[in-house]
Amino acid sequence: MASSLSPPIVSMELHVKNREKLLSSLRQHLSESSRPLHGFVLLQGGEEQTRHDTDHIELFRQESYFAYLFGVKEPGFYGAIDVGTGDSILFAPRLPDEYAVWLGEIKPLSYFKEHYMVSKACFTDEIASFLQQNYQGSGKPLLFLLHGLNTDSNNFSKPAEFQFDKDLTTLHPILTECRVIKSELEIALIQYANDISSEAHVEEHLRVGFTQVMSKAKVGMKEYQLESMFLHHTYMYGGCRHCSYTCICATGENSAVLHYGHAAAPNDKTLEDGGMALLDMGAEYHFYGSDITCSFPAVLDAHNAVISAMKPGVSWVDMHTLAERVILESLKRGHIIVGDVDDMMATRLGAAFMPHGLGHFLGIDTHDPGGYLMGLERRKEPGLKSLRTIRQLQEGMVITVEPGCYFIDALLLPAMNNPETSKFLNQEVVNRFKDFGGVRIESDVLVTAAGCYNMTKCPREIREIEAVMAGAPWPAKKTSTYVGNGLESKV
Repeated sequence: MASSLSPPIVSMELHVKNREKLLSSLRQHLSESSRPLHGFVLLQGGEEQTRHDTDHIELFRQESYFAYLFGVKEPGFYGAIDVGTGDSILFAPRLPDEYAVWLGEIKPLSYFKEHYMVSKACFTDEIASFLQQNYQGSGKPLLFLLHGLNTDSNNFSKPAEFQFDKDLTTLHPILTECRVIKSELEIALIQYANDISSEAHVEEHLRVGFTQVMSKAKVGMKEYQLESMFLHHTYMYGGCRHCSYTCICATGENSAVLHYGHAAAPNDKTLEDGGMALLDMGAEYHFYGSDITCSFPAVLDAHNAVISAMKPGVSWVDMHTLAERVILESLKRGHIIVGDVDDMMATRLGAAFMPHGLGHFLGIDTHDPGGYLMGLERRKEPGLKSLRTIRQLQEGMVITVEPGCYFIDALLLPAMNNPETSKFLNQEVVNRFKDFGGVRIESDVLVTAAGCYNMTKCPREIREIEAVMAGAPWPAKKTSTYVGNGLESKV
């Protein structure tokens, strides 16, 4: 079956509004700091990269901050915003004549001006003269350059290089905070990426997407075949040339490897009868992504409890510990652990089963920036130190909810040897799960004024998964209701 979706046309008005949002925030900051409202925001876009020393050019994807402000898909660009006038300027590379032979039409500057809805378009070799001629202050132009730490990667953004007066501290925190709260146009793209990815997690035999993968998975297949189904569906029907991240198609004990699927573990295990599958895959459309994980719903109660509690003002640390508590209670019911759950929480036992944070901001990057405002420090405790944000939720944030439970020797063996935690572990039962792997359920959730909304539309309950794998339609054609706080359920 083909998809019920079609790729939406994206208006560059999205990026116009992003620039207006930045300009408003930057001007407010300058005014409150008693600084003049002049200078230029200057960003350098991404450059094409070759594979090592060869002439093979890797598929280009734009630098994320540049994509946020300008929406430019081509490499080699610079972009500027005049703080005083609000004008936006794109600087395109001056391409050689042979470009037209090998790579196609050389577009005129007028194309970039009109297509990307900027005030002016020039060539990159005209940047210095343009900035000097249009600077409203005295002396050399003041440039607000992008330089700051990404708290997920611990890498610094690369500022553009020009011999003018530079401000390397103002722009990054302001622009990062602009990306945290999504506009309606951004939310629409994230929703589309979720819709096509959810569809792709669902139907392959009769269905489409993640459920596509669910219904097609069979003993004897390779993990990479599940990956290929997802990639095919999201590109063939969804127009998604890029994934948000490297696909994780983990079965058996591989499902306990949190970031499985990398070059040294390339989704190549054979599916075995009775093996657990954890499928973590998300498509990207016009830079905006999705991040969805489907597996056996052993942590569904934790997933649902968090979504039911999410609303503006709620601490993400509290949401993480709520998920831990629900998982520990479930493990206790299964006789995997024994004792008082409050005592377990005090010893941070939950981190032995869920070592990662509960979720992360999502947008143009899978791990969207802004998790740690200036002055916020990471927690030091096991599990909590892995949180990608410790902020309070705000309306307009999009954040993943991805509780998991794993049996990882590198974590459980130390817990068994630690007198503070070993007393809670039913070691005989824990050892029976040694080769089980792990489970994780992940949805992308929008924080709303009233609470939250789950943007991901995958079957989660056992009855839903079994029905889809048996050929039932999805989404189920039944009445939609809302349970708790933004938690959609089919009844």
